[in-house]
Amino acid sequence: MVVLLGMAAAVVVAGGVKAVGWLIAPTFLAMVIVIATTPVPTWLVRKGCPRWLATVVLVALVYAVLIAFALVVAVSVARLATILPQYAQHADALGAEVTQALARFGIGPEQVKAAASKVNYGQLAGFLGTLLSGLAGVSTNLVFLLALLLFLGIETSGVGRRLAIVYAAHPRMAGALDGFVHGTRSYLVVSTVFGLIVAVLDTALALLGVALPILWGLLAFITNYIPNIGFIIGLIPPVLLALLQGGWQLALTVAGVYIVLNFVVQSLIQPRFVGDAVGLSVTVTLLSLVFWTWAVGPLGAVLAVPLTLLVKALLVDSDPRATWANAFLVSDRVTAEQARRAG
Repeated sequence: MVVLLGMAAAVVVAGGVKAVGWLIAPTFLAMVIVIATTPVPTWLVRKGCPRWLATVVLVALVYAVLIAFALVVAVSVARLATILPQYAQHADALGAEVTQALARFGIGPEQVKAAASKVNYGQLAGFLGTLLSGLAGVSTNLVFLLALLLFLGIETSGVGRRLAIVYAAHPRMAGALDGFVHGTRSYLVVSTVFGLIVAVLDTALALLGVALPILWGLLAFITNYIPNIGFIIGLIPPVLLALLQGGWQLALTVAGVYIVLNFVVQSLIQPRFVGDAVGLSVTVTLLSLVFWTWAVGPLGAVLAVPLTLLVKALLVDSDPRATWANAFLVSDRVTAEQARRAG
């Protein structure tokens, strides 16, 4: 009965989260940004800066970064929509090559032509135009996010007092929330550092003649926050553009360079540091990516790990009766360390 009631409650909560995902995603993003940047005003206050001025500096810095990032993305997408029609002939030629290749494998030319005739490459430019026209709606969310950052930044000065009240009433909950803050901050620091490394390396695609290398570097930086599959998401657009620009040879070259650079950084080096910073197992990370993307939308993919850390802090770390669940949530490295300490 307890298991059934727990599952039923989980389904109801998941449905409610999905219903208000439009509100949860930007609100949690603002909170994560404030958590990541809180050490800046703290350091300024220690250096003798008034607290109100430190808060103003923090908010202004975050505003400048977000607005600059949004402008760069908007300009890059606009340029992409402008240059794509230039490759219409290349797209038709590639379609003809694919048609011939399929015909060699026994697929009739009539079937291939019927399938190819349904592909309209001009719709891609139309889709990008629609995307550009929808930037006004995106700007509305940006304004909401900036407002949240302003108010949350102002209230950071009282976080210590609030946590003291929580600690007095429920010390384990206060410790769990403190662990969530430190885990989220460590994860963001590691992901940001490696994201910048990957972005700089991927921007070197300009040496191969691929258009809009800055856009692909930004895409690689953003997708670095998406666990497990972020590399694949960041790989597809530049490879497709290289295919339209220079054919299969350039596309394969870009894919090869991308795979080597990103595999070394994201698959061999970064997971070791992320695992140490977060402590979640790879399976839990992948499942959290799928769930939070379904629940709160595309932004949930970027916030999957911090959201999972928050749920873990509220439901597992704060309750001594639920600590057994850590055996199924944390990585082998963490369980080995816990076993060593217990022994």
